[in-house]
Amino acid sequence: MEYRIEKDTMGEMQVPADRYWAAQTQRSYQNFQIGDEVMPREITRAFGVLKKAAALANYALGKLPEEKKNAICAACDEVISGALNSHFPLVVWQTGSGTQSNMNANEVIANRGNELAGAKILHPNDDINKSQSSNDTFPTAMHIAAVMAIEDNLFPAMDKLIATLQRLEKENEGIVKSGRTHLQDAVPIAFSQEISGWRNMIEKTKAQLMLALGGLKELALGGTAVGTGLNAPKGFAEEVAKQVSVLTGKAFVTAENKYHALTAKDELVFAHGALKALACNLMKIANDVRWLASGPRDGLGEIFIPENEPGSSIMPGKVNPTQCESMTMVAVQVMANDVAVGMGASQGNFELNVFMPVIIYNFLQSVRLLADGITSFEKNCITGIKANKEKMKHNLYNSLMLVTALNPYIGYENAAKTAKKAYKENISLKEACVALGFLTAEKFDEVFRPEEMAYPQK
Repeated sequence: MEYRIEKDTMGEMQVPADRYWAAQTQRSYQNFQIGDEVMPREITRAFGVLKKAAALANYALGKLPEEKKNAICAACDEVISGALNSHFPLVVWQTGSGTQSNMNANEVIANRGNELAGAKILHPNDDINKSQSSNDTFPTAMHIAAVMAIEDNLFPAMDKLIATLQRLEKENEGIVKSGRTHLQDAVPIAFSQEISGWRNMIEKTKAQLMLALGGLKELALGGTAVGTGLNAPKGFAEEVAKQVSVLTGKAFVTAENKYHALTAKDELVFAHGALKALACNLMKIANDVRWLASGPRDGLGEIFIPENEPGSSIMPGKVNPTQCESMTMVAVQVMANDVAVGMGASQGNFELNVFMPVIIYNFLQSVRLLADGITSFEKNCITGIKANKEKMKHNLYNSLMLVTALNPYIGYENAAKTAKKAYKENISLKEACVALGFLTAEKFDEVFRPEEMAYPQK
C-alpha cells in the first residue's frame, strides 16, 4: 500500500495515499481498534448535510469566500450521496464527543474539495469547521440522522402496515370469534375488532413518534464548544438551521438553549421511548398472529398465514411462523437498545455528554430494524392473513364463557353453576342450563346469540 504524509498539531502521520482522510482520522483509526461497528452511514450523510449548511451560512454571513463555499458544497454533495463512504472508517467506540468523526468529515471534505478545486484552498479546521465545534456538530448530526431515519424510512413502513390492517378489518367484518384474556376463553369478539386493536397500536405509536420529532428538529449547531457560541458569528445558528431545512426538506430550527442541546440527550431518550413502545406493540401483534395461526391441527388454528419456507430439517411438511419470530427478535433488540440509550444519556457531565456515539448507534439501529422488520412482516405475513371461519365458529360455540350472555336472565351465580356443570359433564351450555332448571330450551335459544355478543350496543 502506498502512503502519503499528513500533519496535524501533534506531528506527522502516514495515511493511505488513496484515502481523503488525514492525520486526525488516521490517529483515531489506529488508536481505536475496537469492534467492527463503523459509525452509522446515516451520521456520515448528516455530516455532509450540516457541513454544506455551515458553508452556505458562513458564506451568507460574509465569513467564507465563494470559491471555498463552492468547493465545500461540491465535496459535501458527494458525502451526502454516499460516494465517499469508504473514506469514513472510524468505529463507534471512539471519543464520546464524536470529535474524531467530526474531524474525519472535515478532513475528507477539505481534501476532496481541494481536489475538485484544483488547488489547496481548504483547511479542515479553518474552513470546513468554521463557526463550529465537534461539541455542537455531532449532536446536530445525531438529530438530523434521527429525523431523516424516522420520517423517510420508518413512517412509510408503518403507514403500509396500517393500510394493510385497515384492509383486513374490512375483509373480516361480521366474522365473530372467541375472545381470550389471560390465555383463557373469554366473551366473543369480531375478528375485525381484534385487528382494529392491532391497527390502532401502530397509529398510536406513530403519533407518539411525531410528538417526539419536535425536540429532534432542534439543532445544537451554533453553540460551539460549551454552548456560548464562541467563534460563531451572530446569526449563524439561525442561518445554518435554515440551510439544513432547505437541504433536507424538513423544518429544523436552532435550539433555544444551546447549553441544554450540548449536554442533554433527553430528546433522543424520549423518541427512543416511542420506538420502544412501537417494539412492544409489534411484539404483541406478532405473538397474537402466531398464537392464532398455531397448529395446523393441534393449536388454535383460527387464521392462516403465508407459508414461506420449510420449517424443519427433520419434520417433513412443517411450516413455522418465521416472520413473527423475526419481528419479535427485532422487538427484543429495540427494547435492549433503549437501555443503552437511556444510560448513555444519563452521563452528561457539566457542559457535554460524552456517550453520544453509542447513543446514536443504538438509536439508528432501532429505527433501521423496525423499518425493515415491519416491511418484511407486512409483506410476508400480515398481508396474507386469512380467517379460518370454520375453526373460529367451532371455537366460539365451544366456549363456556358464552354463559356470560345469561347473566341478565339467571344471575351471575347460576350462570357460573351452568358453566361448571357443562365443563364437568362435557355437555353444552344449553343442556346444563335446562338440566339445572334455570331456563327452558325455548327461552335459552331466544337469549343465547353468540354472534350478537360482539356488538352489544347495536
